[in-house]
Amino acid sequence: MAGVAVVTDSTSSLVPGQAERAGIAVIPLQVVIDGVSRPETEVPAGEVAEALRAGRRVSTSRPTPEVMAATYADLVEGGCDAIVSVHLSGKISGTCDAAAVAARAVERPVLVVDSLTVAMGAGFAALSGADAARAGADADTVVGLVRARAAASSFYFYVDRLDYLRRGGRISAPAAMLGSALAVKPLLTVVDGEIRAAERVRTESRALARLDELAQSALAPVAASGGRVGVAVHHLDNLVGAQRLVDRLSSRVPAGEIVVTEMSAVLGVHVGPGTVGIVVSPE
Repeated sequence: MAGVAVVTDSTSSLVPGQAERAGIAVIPLQVVIDGVSRPETEVPAGEVAEALRAGRRVSTSRPTPEVMAATYADLVEGGCDAIVSVHLSGKISGTCDAAAVAARAVERPVLVVDSLTVAMGAGFAALSGADAARAGADADTVVGLVRARAAASSFYFYVDRLDYLRRGGRISAPAAMLGSALAVKPLLTVVDGEIRAAERVRTESRALARLDELAQSALAPVAASGGRVGVAVHHLDNLVGAQRLVDRLSSRVPAGEIVVTEMSAVLGVHVGPGTVGIVVSPE
């Protein structure tokens, strides 16, 4: 494996087989249910949804630097000259910090990229980096492409309840209380690596309609320029809602070109069951 190797973490939500086909190494974060920790790649998102609804103790943790260093070492042994390691926002998780520690134990350059986004916002960026690496790009060029695509992506999602984000410290307690008191469906986004409120709507139908409208706004400049774009619809135990959003989008993006997948188990712990989100990622 001469050249640049690309690594990401499991929250990038690449669909099964996608990472392997692209030559991307995936490092799992951990899901902890009732004190038992497992790699999220071994925990179905539906199990997380069930555990949350049952009120069980559910939390998450980042990969250890030792686990990340072992992955890097395997890639170096495979013959790579450098590694580009692409991860979810450092303002949401300590995964980038763990990667930076791990990088110091490796005998090849390891460039850690904080995508400042989550889910397929980071996943599409990693895929672009892997494409460039296979074409022979050097590590700095790969990093530039990864950062540019991540920065160009938009991620909007709605949650059924804000208290899961509050428990994990991803949103303030007053904001969570406000959402619960008004019985609204909060629409959220990721800006500069942080989860921020976008707006509030009253029903799931209206939330899906607004997600569609926001996605159309993000898609319009790409369509006007004739560029290419990746679109992913994520959900946690809400395939019906996700499919309704896909149906709305199909007038602009052929349904077969939209990635539909459950959120990674780790992200699911923090957003809760019923969540639907969309990533629009211009190439």
